[in-house]
Amino acid sequence: MRSSPMSSDKIIVSHADALKRKYGAPGLAKIREALDRLVESDARHHLRTKVVFMDRVNDMRLRGKPLGPTPTPRQAKMAVDAIYEAEHPDYLMILGAQDVVPFQLLDNPLWEEGGDDDDVRIESDLPYACEAQYDTDPNSFVGPTRVVGRLPDIVNGTDPAYIIKLLRIASQAKTRAANDYRHGFALSAQKWQASSDMSVKAIFGAVKILRTVPEDSPAWAAKRLAPRIHFINCHGNRNGTVFNGQPRGRREVYPIAHQAPWLTGKITNGAVMAAECCYGAQLYDPELTEGQPGIAYMYLSGGAYGVFGSSTIAYGPFSSNDSADLICQSFLTSVLHGASLGRATLEAWQQFASRWAHLNPEHLKTIAQFYLLGDPSIHAVSMASRTLNKTDVFKRAFAHTHDAGPRALRRDKLLRVGRSLDREMPRTRPLKVRGPAPISDEVRKVLTGAARVSGVKRFKERHFAVVPRRGAPGMTKSKRTVHVLVSGAKARHEHTHQVTLISATAEDGRLIHIRRLHSR
Repeated sequence: MRSSPMSSDKIIVSHADALKRKYGAPGLAKIREALDRLVESDARHHLRTKVVFMDRVNDMRLRGKPLGPTPTPRQAKMAVDAIYEAEHPDYLMILGAQDVVPFQLLDNPLWEEGGDDDDVRIESDLPYACEAQYDTDPNSFVGPTRVVGRLPDIVNGTDPAYIIKLLRIASQAKTRAANDYRHGFALSAQKWQASSDMSVKAIFGAVKILRTVPEDSPAWAAKRLAPRIHFINCHGNRNGTVFNGQPRGRREVYPIAHQAPWLTGKITNGAVMAAECCYGAQLYDPELTEGQPGIAYMYLSGGAYGVFGSSTIAYGPFSSNDSADLICQSFLTSVLHGASLGRATLEAWQQFASRWAHLNPEHLKTIAQFYLLGDPSIHAVSMASRTLNKTDVFKRAFAHTHDAGPRALRRDKLLRVGRSLDREMPRTRPLKVRGPAPISDEVRKVLTGAARVSGVKRFKERHFAVVPRRGAPGMTKSKRTVHVLVSGAKARHEHTHQVTLISATAEDGRLIHIRRLHSR
């Protein structure tokens, strides 16, 4: 269903009382003023923007029940769904960190008591982009249809200056020519150079821009960080201010590759960054790191329009592309082709889910954990313009509607793709194991052999059934299962996770696919 003539193109949702608790009445008033300036700026760009405080009766009239002082994820999801039902906006921007508008907390299919993937829950904005009702099962959210992004404030912050600055950056955002994004900054742990080379080629073409740590000096000069597209494939840390590199070989050495304090004054206005790293876009209280905000926070306050990254442990292979590699590639490629940051995120989610006959547990985690920090309506890069678009006839015809017509067509396509994924993608459900594990001798032999050659000596097993959707085409009546070994290194560098996944797919007990991934 498309927007009615009186509905909004963009909805900004937040929670007034939560902002007031953090910043006081004067701080909330300043945030409102900054929001007014963003609404005015959007209007100059032909976007009808409306601010909805989900705890205000007047704002939620005809849009659902107002939220209480401390909404649960279920209540926040229901409120967003009600707003969408009333408005059908092309963009939804969540204003504030999780202590203002909560993340949806999805079950991590790779978690097990005592296991090495210790993310019990996945902090996610993906469900806000889906029509499915509230749930904690990531299988419920494989078909996103909405364009969503989050402009964060500081978790447990007391000074509104940060979020006001981000609102100012968004209100002053401009779309630049593709040539302004022609150069990139690409950074990788040396151990993942082969994988990162493939990503850089997919994103930038045959351009030799990749830097690795160790080898290159990580004290990046402003000139090195000046390009407006950043791609980073390093180790990330929970509640951490650094990304780490890693040399080739098996040495447990993790030199600093990127560090939050180094970024001050070095990020070019309009930059867009995608990080494959574990916790690459995690929002956390800077008091946990002696008052230093993390890398994602520093990019945004430095003038970046958007950060695309993960809230939890992310995965990818050493020498090929999968999971975090693929979803980050899709996001940056869409941005460079002129998509808004929010549409690039939706396309990345959809393209990632569409790659597979079913979603392995690591893929379910990937699509759930990656999200956009930034105003989703910003077009950093201008779309390629056809010759007809430059004529007076074209300009007069679209003088009042501008991008609204083409955007409606794009949204219709994305709606159709998302609903198709939701309707037809099989669900990957954990098997309840009582007695012997439901795995054939053939599959177990290959899995344990793969573990041995990978240097894995101890591991936890997870077993899943792939359940086809009723009426969906494609799957045979055979029994498809997925079997995963999850293993962590004995030694860890501070908070750096070293987790290896070996994932095998079987059809009626016969091995048909196997892959190995490592935590980023």
